[in-house]
Order: sequence, then C-alpha cells, then structure tokens
Amino acid sequence: MAISVKTAIDIISNIKPLLKFEIIAIEDAQNRICAQEVIATSSLPKFDNSAMDGYAIIYNNKNKELEIIDTIFAGDNNHTVLKENTCIKIMTGARVPKNTTAIIPKEDIQTINDKNIKILENVKEFQHIRFIGEDIKTGEKLIDIGDELNFAKITLLASQGISHIKVYKKPKIVVFSSGEELKLHYERIEDHQIYNSNTPTLIARAKELGCEVTFIGQAKDTIEDIKRLVLNSLDADLIITSGGVSVGDADFTRDAFNELNLKILIDGIMIKPGKPTIFGQINNTYILNLPGNPLASALIFEIFGKVLIQKLLGSNEINPNFIEAKIKEEFKTRKGRITIIPGTFDGVSFTVSKKRSPGMVSILADCNSLIILDENVSLLEKNSKVKILPINWKFFSKEKKDFLSNE
Repeated sequence: MAISVKTAIDIISNIKPLLKFEIIAIEDAQNRICAQEVIATSSLPKFDNSAMDGYAIIYNNKNKELEIIDTIFAGDNNHTVLKENTCIKIMTGARVPKNTTAIIPKEDIQTINDKNIKILENVKEFQHIRFIGEDIKTGEKLIDIGDELNFAKITLLASQGISHIKVYKKPKIVVFSSGEELKLHYERIEDHQIYNSNTPTLIARAKELGCEVTFIGQAKDTIEDIKRLVLNSLDADLIITSGGVSVGDADFTRDAFNELNLKILIDGIMIKPGKPTIFGQINNTYILNLPGNPLASALIFEIFGKVLIQKLLGSNEINPNFIEAKIKEEFKTRKGRITIIPGTFDGVSFTVSKKRSPGMVSILADCNSLIILDENVSLLEKNSKVKILPINWKFFSKEKKDFLSNE
C-alpha cells in the first residue's frame, strides 16, 4: 500500500545501516564522512602573537618617545620583557612579550633615530594582538561524527597536528538492469527497440554522491535470473534497480524479491511521478527499486535515493534542505497528489520546465532543481513563494524541514 511522502522520508531516515570505517590521510579525506569526534588538543593561537609587522609597546607609554630594545621574529623563542618607555620591534606571527598591551604598525610610527621612535596614530589598548585560544580553545569540539570533511575541516585537522582521520567507508552500491525490451547503450538496437538510460544515470549519480558503484549486467526476464543477480550482490550496502514492479505480465522483479524474502519497508509512495517505488531489505543489504520511466526514476532518486545515500555514507545531515524563492511564471496543476516539478533556479526565481513527461530523458540535462507541490496546490501565481530543492548540488540539514511548497 502506498504511503505518504513524509512517512517514506521518515522510514529511510530511521534505517540503521551497518557502517564500516577506515583510517586515511587527511589529504585524501575531502568529501568523506568523519567517523570520530575531533577535540582540540592545542589552542590557536598557541601563544599571544602579533597580527602586524610593527612595535610591541605598553599602552600607557603610547604618547612618549620609545627606545627600541630588541627585535623578535616569527618563530623566535624570545622572552624579553618590555620596560617603561621602551618598545620591541616585532614581526607578524611572533610571540609578543608577556606585558605587551598594544602593537603599533610600522607605518604608524615616526623614526627618531636608529634607537628611538614616536607613535603618530591613535592607539587602542590590545590592538593587533592575537590572543591565545581566540581562534580555537583546547578541549573545543572541532569535528563531530557524521560531519562531511572538506578543505576547511582538513585545515582544522592539520592545525592540530592530525595526519590521519577515521572516516566511514564509501557505501558499496550495485546496479543492475531488468527488462529485455531495453538494450544497454553499448549494444546494437533494432528500429523497434530503445536504449536503457536509467542504469547509466543511476550509476553516475551514485558515484557523484560519493559511493563505490558496480554494474553487474542486465537480467533476463525470468525470476531465476533476477534472483541470481540479487544473490550475487548481497555483499553490497544497496542494490538499485528500476522497473519491473508494476502489474504487467512481464514484470518479474517483484516476484524475485518476494522469493528472496525481501522485507518491504516501502511499497509505493503517494507522489507523482514515481508511485511504484519499492524500498526494502534482505539481510544487511537495502534494495531500492525505482520506477521504469526515466524522468520518474531520476526524480524519485533525487528525493528519496539521496536521503538513503546520506544515511549509508554515515552523514549526520540527512534531511532535505531548501532555498525559498519565487516562481517566475504562473503555474497550474491538478491537485490530489504531491507532485514533483523539475525546473531551473537562477538564484532569484524558479522556472518550471516546459517538458515534464515521466518517460522523457532530456529534461534533467537542462534543470538544476525541483519543487514538490503539496497535494492541495492547483495554482501558483507569478512570484508565489516556493521551496527549491537542488538537483546537481547536495543541500541537506541536520534539522527536519517541511520542503513541500503550499502557497
């Protein structure tokens, strides 16, 4: 029985996949999901240091002629202390004398002679001093389990002297095709035949989302052959197929799943297009069977498949996020079912794709986002607010949000 979109999202969001980890060099960790908490063991800065090339002074001496008593370079282990009416020449990043209360940039002083200077500009107490721990404090949590690592988080790791990090292994995804009426894109076809575009689409998309993907071929239209491919793939985290689960006489996929004791978690979703979607589990392997129509298959994967991938990656951001925008032109639709509408977001407004037939393949090549209309929507007037869900960039949140457009 078909279930609501919200229930389907909740079911996928609450699965408990068996996540495995590995330890890799931080230089190889971009776009991976962290499998450990990272706590700062070193404050940054580690010591009070100068933010400018200039002169360290005692603030109360700012209006006096000052004698230069030393020079400190970055990296020096210098412990000179300021005395009254003195200053120390200092370079950016150098540790400041412990009683320093201001740094004067070199362009703000007047040189009296080789040993003496006078300050020309107004001085604020503690200016241009970078204090210990003002960036990172010892004991502060820097990265959480489930955070996606990127260049900025790799910077944090390097700042703590961390060379290797525990990350979740990339999910193993197996894709196979079914339906002998379809031919793979590298095969010759007759005039009455068509190419299978779903399989390459799903392989490419799963790779883009950070998975290790294997293609194991095309099943013949028999229950036994489909079972053979499924049994061959039960070492994977997820098997993705498309088509073969409707009520047609030549649809063998559902029967094959049933004979393999598939635990069905979702058997249809009340959404258009894409109602005949099945999600289930055999042992520790999840099964996602998408609609056979190319656009329907791709759109369902963008909404539900991406949430599933986020879970399998180990990410703590699994809830679809959105951008509020305005629809560029008036749009009419038939109410009664939640509907996926592909289109293009230009940073300000959303333009509905003129083509939206579930069997088309060209649409998503020109689209970068979609909206999902509540079942009660029949009209969106020009400039109505809508919630944009991206297609070709990931946009997730730790918090659940209502991503249905219902104005």
